[in-house]
Amino acid sequence: MRQKRTLMRLTEQVTFLAAFLLMAACAYGQDVHYNYDRSVNFATYKTYQWVEIPGGSVPDRLIDLAIKQAADEQLAQKGLTKVEENADLYIGYQVAISLEKSVDLWSTGTGPGGWGGWGDRTVHGQTSTVPVGILLMDLYDVAKKQLVWRGDAVKTIDLKTDPDKNYKNLQKAMAKLFKNYPPPKASK
Repeated sequence: MRQKRTLMRLTEQVTFLAAFLLMAACAYGQDVHYNYDRSVNFATYKTYQWVEIPGGSVPDRLIDLAIKQAADEQLAQKGLTKVEENADLYIGYQVAISLEKSVDLWSTGTGPGGWGGWGDRTVHGQTSTVPVGILLMDLYDVAKKQLVWRGDAVKTIDLKTDPDKNYKNLQKAMAKLFKNYPPPKASK
């Protein structure tokens, strides 16, 4: 009987620890990645032009404007100028929203429990569906007609947040996304 109780406590502790680590990982913030063509000299690019990606998903007009404005702010800081024609780079984006499961766990009971502790503890859980937004930014070399840089940002979305807070979050995500543009020069 004592062995069974010890095994139950160990199982509860491992479950609680795993849940805590999962929640800490989910609360981190934006997850940002980028990749680029290592043979390209990004210093040659001076201008860019917005284009739609064929088959790409574009949200409503207001979100479209916000995404482009936040990207324009970052690209201007990188020394690029937005033009309507004859650009060095084409820039386009896609967005997607996926629904992921979230698990909330909590412990109830008396006493501290744990190794050699006293009291009984029970772990309870609840699942919910969380919207996760994915923003993909592509930069194409116009002359070569090829993709030269791609970045993506992934973040949980709070649908109850006001539009100004959403825009500030978008600006933070865009700053983090373009932090690595232009990419570092390749060492020979």
